Amino acid sequence: MLICRVVGSIWATRKEDHLKGFKFLVVQPETLGSFDTQQPVFIAVDRIGAGIGDQVMVTRGTPATFIHHEETVPIDALVIGIVDSVDIASGDSQ
Repeated sequence: MLICRVVGSIWATRKEDHLKGFKFLVVQPETLGSFDTQQPVFIAVDRIGAGIGDQVMVTRGTPATFIHHEETVPIDALVIGIVDSVDIASGDSQ
């Protein structure tokens, strides 16, 4: 999984039948709250209602294709959560 920021959206009125009704977002991977400029933006399917500016969790590859119960769907990435907060232990043992 990746933490990404939604930076845009894509509108496609004609698409594969299994993709009808899905929203497409442009997402930028983040590294602990800052954009990871080493990784390019990519497109992720969103069914949970994320919007521009939201921080999201994204799964890529084979797990993303299981969005549909009966068969796999031709997608590379899927938004699986909208992040409310991230807590990372500092590693200090004081």
